[in-house]
Amino acid sequence: MTVMPIVIILAGGRGARFLASGGYGSKLQAPLAGKTVLQHTLDAVKASGLPWHLEDGGRPGMGDSIAAAVRATWSAASRFGAERGGWLILPADLPLIRAGILRAVATALLDHEVVVPIYHGQRGHPVGFSARCGQALLDLGGDHGAAPVIQAYAAMEIVVNDVGCVTDIDTIDDLKVVEQLMNGA
Repeated sequence: MTVMPIVIILAGGRGARFLASGGYGSKLQAPLAGKTVLQHTLDAVKASGLPWHLEDGGRPGMGDSIAAAVRATWSAASRFGAERGGWLILPADLPLIRAGILRAVATALLDHEVVVPIYHGQRGHPVGFSARCGQALLDLGGDHGAAPVIQAYAAMEIVVNDVGCVTDIDTIDDLKVVEQLMNGA
């Protein structure tokens, strides 16, 4: 039986750019086409059929959030050699992400240590990390996320045709663009 990776949904950011652009409250709770931004992301993750973990602890930086989520999902049994499938790191502010992209990265991760989706030359999410990257992910801290782990391993890039893997919500204008994309404009 193949053990699939766990999707880690990073939802603990401060959203400072969203607030600075005139937004109020959490960008993840902003309404978008009848749901919150976060609910759109969660719906895609649930539709993927992959196991998932919502990391919303409000850690100081993205690296701290990733390390906390890996720690929370890395069972005692897996620390001692039991099979585990790795992790897909997905920021929660990607409401256009599709279940198919999550499954494609998870499948590619079966044969590679790190997998990065590429849309029109731009790196996207989720970024997949095999179980071999576990300790390196646990050692992360600060605002730089998992960039050091991506650099330390030979990342496999998969070209995708899905703007949702690179379309995040950082400002009020981003929210308007995503709404237009959802409405087919």
